[in-house]
Amino acid sequence: MKVVPSPYAALLARTPLTQHVAVVDGVPAAWWEYGEPGTGPTLLFVHGFRGDHHGLEPVIAHLPGVHIVAPDLPGFGRSAPLPGEHSIDGYAAWLARFAAEVGLDGSTIVLGHSFGTIVVAAALAAGLPADRAILVNPIAAPALAGPNALGTRLASLYYRVGALLPERVGGALLKNRLVVRGSSIVLAKTGDPKLRRWIHNQHDRYFSGYASRRVVLEAFRASVTHDVTEHAARIALPVHLVAAEHDDITFVRDVEALQRMLPDATLTVIPEVGHLVHYETPEAAAREIARFAGVPVV
Repeated sequence: MKVVPSPYAALLARTPLTQHVAVVDGVPAAWWEYGEPGTGPTLLFVHGFRGDHHGLEPVIAHLPGVHIVAPDLPGFGRSAPLPGEHSIDGYAAWLARFAAEVGLDGSTIVLGHSFGTIVVAAALAAGLPADRAILVNPIAAPALAGPNALGTRLASLYYRVGALLPERVGGALLKNRLVVRGSSIVLAKTGDPKLRRWIHNQHDRYFSGYASRRVVLEAFRASVTHDVTEHAARIALPVHLVAAEHDDITFVRDVEALQRMLPDATLTVIPEVGHLVHYETPEAAAREIARFAGVPVV
C-alpha cells in the first residue's frame, strides 16, 4: 500500500522512540515509548476503536520532551487479543494490568481518545492509579443518540451482516476499503486536500489492523453500548475534556452534561473540527494537554 508522508513527521522525528513488548497475563502487548522518563510526568495514551498507537502520533509530535507511553489495545495493531471478551470491562482491567507491568504509578496522567475515553473512564472508576485524566473527543452519550445516529445504525447493520456471513466473506466485508474510505470521508472536516489525502491513507493503513473478526465485532459492540457517563460519578481525580465543535459521534451539549457529572472537570471545545481532532488539529489538542499536564508544547 502506498504511504502518504505525514505532515507531522518532521516534528515527531525530534522525539526519541522505543518499541517494547510487555507480557500482560501471558499475552503479548506492544507499546511505544516516546521521550524519556524523569523529565516530567508520564502520560499514558489510549487510542480509539479500530486504530492503534499511530493515530495519536500527530499529537505526540507537538509534545517534545514529554514522556509518553502508548500501547496498542489488545487485538489491535501489534498487540495480541484478550483471552476473554473484548468488552469495556475487559479492556479496562487489561489497562490497569498493563500500567502496573510497565511500572506506571499514581503520578501518571492518563489520556484516552474516542473509544479510548470509555476504556480510560472504566479503568479509573475501577481504581487505576493516576494523577489526572484527559479525555479527547469523549464518548459522552450513547452513540445511537449522537449527531450521526443514522450513521451509527447503518454501522451496526454493517457489523451485524459481517458477523452473520461466513468467516471469509464476513471478514472481507469488515475490511472492505470502500467502506473504510467512506467512513474516513464522513469523519474528516478539513478542506485541505493534502491533509485529507493523508488522513484517508492513515485509515487505509491502520483501520483494518485487528487480529480477527471476533476482536472487531466484540470491540464494536462495546463501543456503541457504553459511554463515559456510566463511570463519571466514580472518577474523583481532575479530568480535562477536549471536545470538538462538529463531532459526528457526540454533541457538545452531551460533553457539557458529562462535565457536570464529573466531580472535578474542565472543558475546552476546539472549533471547526470533528471527531478527528488527533489528525486535523493535533497542535490545539497538544496545547490543551500541555496546559493541563504542565508540560512543554510546540
